Amino acid sequence: MTTNILLVDDHKLFREGVKRILDFEPSFNVVAEGDDGSTAVKLVEEHNPDVVLMDINMPNLNGVQATSDLIEKHPEVSVIILSIHDDENYVTHALKTGAQGYLLKEMDSDALIDAIKVVSEGGSYLHPKVTHNLVLEYRRLAEENANKPAEKQVDYRKPLHLLTRRECEVLQLLADGKSNRGVAESLYISEKTVKNHVSNILQKMNVNDRTQAVVSAIRNGWVEVL
Repeated sequence: MTTNILLVDDHKLFREGVKRILDFEPSFNVVAEGDDGSTAVKLVEEHNPDVVLMDINMPNLNGVQATSDLIEKHPEVSVIILSIHDDENYVTHALKTGAQGYLLKEMDSDALIDAIKVVSEGGSYLHPKVTHNLVLEYRRLAEENANKPAEKQVDYRKPLHLLTRRECEVLQLLADGKSNRGVAESLYISEKTVKNHVSNILQKMNVNDRTQAVVSAIRNGWVEVL
């Protein structure tokens, strides 16, 4: 099945670089490009894409507002925000408008491809660094809301009743903000093996994506967030 993609970014060189990456993926088809958030809705109506890659900072209309306008008129379209900002305020604001993904522009090609595939299938995808910052904020708020000091202490325990030891290691590295490549390098295994482990983890934990897996693991005390 072909995934039709609309690319909206006001930096032509960046667009060209992203398009070059997407052209190598047989199932991807870039149907149109734009350089302004105000044209995003019009381009969606003309080309009916499955996924929109939307820059967050653009003249006239920024990517967050453009996403809000787009989702309101075309809720069936999935939007991935492209940004240089990893601050949780940017991320949460973008997600509240209806974006299903948030990627930092320092992403590698594998992350870009994975994000599009996940989002096109109805899931959500956050850049690993963004995920790590969000779970840190989640942890901070949880500690602030604790009634007693003792409640701030989490009894970390590995979910060996559910995951294998290797899957526990992979889950911890995901919580540390590692990408698939970073996990592979840390454990001296291939990226393909990492993807298999991640898939098994999501299935066993009954979650849709790695972000949900990490948040659930923190709630259960299965990982440490330093």
